[in-house]
Amino acid sequence: MLVTLALLLGLPLALAADLPSCAPLVTFDNATIHGLLGQWVYIAGASRYPPALAELKEVKYAAFSFSPSSHEDELNATEIMRLNETCVERNTTNILILWHNSTLVHVSDQVLSMAQLIQNDKDLLIMKHVNANFPSLSLSARTPNVSKEQLEEFKAHLHCLGLTEEDTFFTSEKEACPLPWEKTGEGDTEPQSG
Repeated sequence: MLVTLALLLGLPLALAADLPSCAPLVTFDNATIHGLLGQWVYIAGASRYPPALAELKEVKYAAFSFSPSSHEDELNATEIMRLNETCVERNTTNILILWHNSTLVHVSDQVLSMAQLIQNDKDLLIMKHVNANFPSLSLSARTPNVSKEQLEEFKAHLHCLGLTEEDTFFTSEKEACPLPWEKTGEGDTEPQSG
């Protein structure tokens, strides 16, 4: 199972209700999808969904990369994460693009995971996860660090969905694994394939 992508895209299927003051979701077009391509560092996740909480506590570091697929309705995804003390690399998996409702979908081990973009620009990715009426949100960025303003934006979305900072788990750059899309040097620990 692709833990980070499951966290990134949410866990089970069902739409949590938005509060009226929440930011509108991003509508997909070709430019939006093109903006998702490349490497991302998973910074934080927040959820009240019990199975997600256990996984959020285990993820110490995660990074992922989206690349074009041979199908216009899919993205390829590669990820690496540190779960407790172990680096795990997941090779290419597919993320389905549902253009009609601007949703990303991942199916792994017969678990359907879905997410919608709240914020997407060249440096920041905030995603609302669709999971069983439990609010869930994730923050990823192009670098392992986000600005104070970007963090405040994430916190505003947390509060809008009824989440708190106590519901949030942050990863650490100190726990970084060698990235599969970068050349590893001598002495680097090779990640386990999953």
